[in-house]
Amino acid sequence: MTEFETRAIHIAQEPDELTGAVMPPIHLASTHRQDAVGVHRNGYEYSRVANPTRDALQEALASLEGGKYGFSFASGIAAEDTVIRAVLKPGDHVVLANELYGGTFRLFNKVYREWGIEFDLADLNDEDALRSAIRPGQTKLVWIETPSNPKLTVFDISLTSKVAHEYGALTVVDNTFCSPYLQRPLELGADIVVHSTTKYLGGHSDILGGAVVVSDSDLAEKFRYLHYALGAVSSPFDSWLTHRSLKTLAVRMDRHQSNAAAIADFLVAHPGVAEVYYPGLASHPQHELASRQMHGFGGMVSLRFAGNENGSDAGTREAIRFVQATRLFALAESLGGVESLVNHPATMTHSSAVGTPIEVTGDIVRLSVGLEGISDLLADLKQALES
Repeated sequence: MTEFETRAIHIAQEPDELTGAVMPPIHLASTHRQDAVGVHRNGYEYSRVANPTRDALQEALASLEGGKYGFSFASGIAAEDTVIRAVLKPGDHVVLANELYGGTFRLFNKVYREWGIEFDLADLNDEDALRSAIRPGQTKLVWIETPSNPKLTVFDISLTSKVAHEYGALTVVDNTFCSPYLQRPLELGADIVVHSTTKYLGGHSDILGGAVVVSDSDLAEKFRYLHYALGAVSSPFDSWLTHRSLKTLAVRMDRHQSNAAAIADFLVAHPGVAEVYYPGLASHPQHELASRQMHGFGGMVSLRFAGNENGSDAGTREAIRFVQATRLFALAESLGGVESLVNHPATMTHSSAVGTPIEVTGDIVRLSVGLEGISDLLADLKQALES
């Protein structure tokens, strides 16, 4: 099977041998009967260590990302936490992209800095800045989130990986905004891919989960050990739901991004919007890079309101009025579901970043564009802007 869509539907989804059911059953058992002392039937003993439903999802995730080993976690942060524990030790150093999710920054800034992990932020598209941020012999990891949250900056995965590898560092890419349908970082030179499967991979706002995918066997062994040793594994039911959702990932992403492109064009032309962030726009600073690195431009659009210049907070007030005026776009955290969401990052997803170098200004609004009819979505944004 070579086509993405075919693999999404069929990998690790053979009909049930006993009944012929085309959808394999959910294995909810927490423990498995052993054939003898130390003899585990097909390798299963305890669900934290291995579960057939989770194993099927992990095989599918690895296939879709173009990797060899996949691991499914209870949340995206749990996946990131495991990567950090597996790769780093006290005294090590990390280079983080200067734009990233507030929860990821919080993990490094509030949790791991107290455990002796040091980090610096850098514009990863500036090769000189990246090289200056790396501490030879101490930097073990370069963390890329592309497109970034919420300003949708696109970072060059190939360039960053090349430079990191020169200094013996690994690169990890948060591929949540794209999904493997639109971007496959391992093929571009990255070492580790992480996801919040809560988002596009789950796609229906009813799952909490995370994932790590790698091709290197040594890394895989470290992740495999911490996966069960720490226990932040995805439940059988969440695993089954996520695997089910992968089957429609391609068609969902096509609709997400066609709607997002139409909304970006609408917002660019609207006099009430000061700036629009969307990689599909020719005006986007990394549009050419996105065209090469991604297989589409995704379903996320952000916008900025004017008025915060010269110490004023007028833009922030406009942003807050806007997010409270939408009707179809629900004011909520998260993204990537079939329904459209609107988010005020400064007070929601990036509230923990206030006062830090990655603080998001209050005049920015983030849209997760769903699968509704585009005329209805445009009408909702129009009335919210006019209000």
